Amino acid sequence: MTDLSPRRAAILGYIRDQVNGHGQSPSLAEIASACGLASRGAARKHVLALSEAGLIEVAAGQARGIRPAGQSARAELLQVPILGRVAAGAPIGADAGLVDTLALDERLFAMRPDYLLRVQGDSMIDDGIFDGDLVGVRRSSDARNGQTVVARLDGELTIKRLARSGASLRLLPRNPAYAPIEVQPDQDFAVEGVFCGLVRRG
Repeated sequence: MTDLSPRRAAILGYIRDQVNGHGQSPSLAEIASACGLASRGAARKHVLALSEAGLIEVAAGQARGIRPAGQSARAELLQVPILGRVAAGAPIGADAGLVDTLALDERLFAMRPDYLLRVQGDSMIDDGIFDGDLVGVRRSSDARNGQTVVARLDGELTIKRLARSGASLRLLPRNPAYAPIEVQPDQDFAVEGVFCGLVRRG
């Protein structure tokens, strides 16, 4: 489950939030609209992949037949602090003060998050991470190539995909309007944590 792409993690989180928080399974059209997908067909592709992974159940022939797997299991509520903002765009100054605490269903996340950051900007929209989303972050100083991370660059925070190639290190946006960030050897750089899911509040 930890290898879910950010977009599939967002779709899974949305399905769980709709069922557990609102008592109704979302339709494919609603999933496509909420998660920035181009069509119901694109939503169906992701839903089938999540079903094959055993994370959701899909009832054949029902418009609202999408439910989290093992729905009868009692979910644990996590008390997760919101610690300021993270940039999905140009990095913004670190703002790590406690803003609020949310009680959240642990099944919203691929891994248990240590904290939440509110996204500011649109550089990650192709991965389903939108301006205003709360992203769950698991504290870690290490990350695999291709993982979505919260990184600190010269004292400022940003959320991007990590790309390592030999000695080269880049932070990749998921919006063609933004250029990759080339991390220079003399810059102060650190991985603060890895993305593990998100919460989208209406």
